[in-house]
Amino acid sequence: MKTAKKKRPHKLRKRILAALLFLLLMGLITLAVLLYGPVTAMASLEKVDDFPLYVMRYKGEYFFDFFAERGVEWGPYQKAYEKLNPAACTSFAALAPGADAFFGRNFDWKHRSALLLFTDPPNGYASVSMVDLFYLGLEGLQEIPWARRVNLLGSPYATIDGMNEHGVAIAQNAVPLRNTPKDPDRPTLLNSQIARLVLDHAKDVDEALTLIGQYNIEFADTPVHFHIADASGKSAIVEYVNGGISVIRDDKPWQVSTNFLFSQAPRPDCWRYDKAARSLGDSQGSKSADEAMSLLQSTSQDSTMWSILYNLSTGEIRLAMGRDYDQVHAFKLKPKSHRR
Repeated sequence: MKTAKKKRPHKLRKRILAALLFLLLMGLITLAVLLYGPVTAMASLEKVDDFPLYVMRYKGEYFFDFFAERGVEWGPYQKAYEKLNPAACTSFAALAPGADAFFGRNFDWKHRSALLLFTDPPNGYASVSMVDLFYLGLEGLQEIPWARRVNLLGSPYATIDGMNEHGVAIAQNAVPLRNTPKDPDRPTLLNSQIARLVLDHAKDVDEALTLIGQYNIEFADTPVHFHIADASGKSAIVEYVNGGISVIRDDKPWQVSTNFLFSQAPRPDCWRYDKAARSLGDSQGSKSADEAMSLLQSTSQDSTMWSILYNLSTGEIRLAMGRDYDQVHAFKLKPKSHRR
C-alpha cells in the first residue's frame, strides 16, 4: 500500500504533462490552420507588369464577417487615407439580352501600384478585385520584400472594384458629398468594405442592395456612389443622399456611372459619361470584349491607373495598366456554374 501511494503523484504528473502537451499540440495545429491562408497568400504574390501590377491569391479566412458584424470606427483609419480625385473614374455595364454581360471600369488616380486579388473565403463567394496598393503602404514598389508582405493581408478590406463567382460586379466612383444616413442600430463599414461585403455575399444585384441597406457607410475621405451589375442583366447605382439611400436602376440594357449624383438635378456635363452612354445607346448595350475595351480606352484620362473589363457571363478579365492598351493582361475567375 505504501508503494502504491508513492506512485500516485508520479502518475498524476505524467497525466498533467500529457494534457499540457496535448493542449500545446492542439494550439499549434490551430495556429497552423489560421496561418495557412495568410502565409500561402503572401507566398503567391507575383509581379506581372512593371507598372507595377501584382497578382495574389488568398484562399482561406480573412475574418471579414467577424469584422462586418461589429463595424468600424473611422478615427483609427483616417490618417491612412488621402483624398481621391473628384474627377475620377468611369464604369459601365453592357447588358444586351442574349450576349455576354460586361462590366467595364477605369480607375483614375495618381498612384502607381496595383494588386489583382483573388479571394476564396470559406463562408463566402470566390471573387477577383482590384486594390490600390498605396492604401496598404506599398506605393510604387517594384519588388515587395517578405518583411512588407504582411501589409497585403489587409487587401481584402481595400477593394476598389471587383467581380464574384456569381457574376456580380461592383465599382465605386467619387461624387459630391450629401447628407449620409446613420442608423445607431446598424454597424458601419468604410466604402471599400461595402464593396467587399457585396463580393463575398451577393448572388445578384437585388441581394447586393439588401446587404448594403443593412449597414451605415463611412467614406474614407471623398464620398462615392456604387455601380453594381450582374450576369442576369440587371444593374443599379447606389447613392447616399438626404439622409437616406437612393437606388437608380437601369431602364435600358446598359448603364453608365461617372462622378455626378443621378439622384440630384440638374446633371452636370461629363464628356466621359456622354461618350460611353452614346456608344452603348447606339449598340443597345451589345459589345464584344474588344469593343468594350476600346470604350474604356476612349474614356480614359492621363490619370487612369487601370482599365479593367469583367465578363460577368464567363468570368474572364481583361486588364490594362497605365493606359498601355497594347499590353492587355488576361485572367479568369471560374463562374459558380463551372466550379466544383
